[in-house]
Amino acid sequence: MKYLLIMQLNQEIWDALTEEERNEVMNGHGDFMKTIQESGEMISTHALADPSNSAVVHTKGGVPAVTDGPFLEAKEYMGGFYLVDVESRERALELARLIPDTRVEGLGVEVRPVMFSAGSDV
Repeated sequence: MKYLLIMQLNQEIWDALTEEERNEVMNGHGDFMKTIQESGEMISTHALADPSNSAVVHTKGGVPAVTDGPFLEAKEYMGGFYLVDVESRERALELARLIPDTRVEGLGVEVRPVMFSAGSDV
């Protein structure tokens, strides 16, 4: 079963961490990636740019429109994700708990099953 482990970032919480704490989280991702690569569960991972670099395409008054920034006004946003292939939801949750972001109060990892895949060999 494929799951997306979505790292939810809150910039205020991230900025409140010391440089040492931020480095600990970032360096912890190397260990996590090694774990899921060695187990054969990792499909891919991607870190995303700040939402200020985003654009949203939507329809307004029946006409397609493009706006800058994230669609919703929220403190949390998707900072990146891991796509994994695991035996069960329980294993996906176990892996999510290993992601270093979960050790920071106020940050979290959303675990969402993938319903459909196309366009790749994964």
